[in-house]
Amino acid sequence: MTEAIEDVLTQVGPRLKRLRAEHGLTLTGLAEATGISTSTLSRLESGQRRPTLELLLPIAQAYQVPLQELVGAPEVGDPRIRPTPRRLNGMTVLPLTRQPGPLQAFKMIIPHRGGTPEPQTHEGYEWLYVLSGRLRLVLADRDLVLKAGEAAEFDTRLPHWFGSADEQPVEVLSLFGRQGERMHVRARPKSRT
Repeated sequence: MTEAIEDVLTQVGPRLKRLRAEHGLTLTGLAEATGISTSTLSRLESGQRRPTLELLLPIAQAYQVPLQELVGAPEVGDPRIRPTPRRLNGMTVLPLTRQPGPLQAFKMIIPHRGGTPEPQTHEGYEWLYVLSGRLRLVLADRDLVLKAGEAAEFDTRLPHWFGSADEQPVEVLSLFGRQGERMHVRARPKSRT
């Protein structure tokens, strides 16, 4: 078996566990929905049992997701990403990266939320680019408004909050690095003559 296939198979268990948590199911609930024993499901999630089609197909059907989402195998021949929108804290979030990793890209549509911003902190580094609308960014003691075409980058350990600056929704591209990697747009260096 090739190393690439082995890598894909080792990621199936964590994906299954994450999907079960996202759907709010217990192992017992998933066992009832699929007809697969709880011990087999537990061993699949922990990597002690190799995934097979006979096991993955009923799980994919229970979660109503394509089999490729369970396996995480790269699509062959078609590089297009078909994001599945998710609702998160009133925002519509479209993941633009397929594979889990240190850097993740998202498109976010943020409606006007009103109220007082409540800045949060967490590990990571974020880069935001405003596609349309106006983004209000509260960063530590600064309160900024960014227009379409403007970008900001910041360490997420600083207290921060962002949302629509007015009554209209704002569309934003976000690059987020969990371990604090910095995202840069680099220009070609000047040639030395």
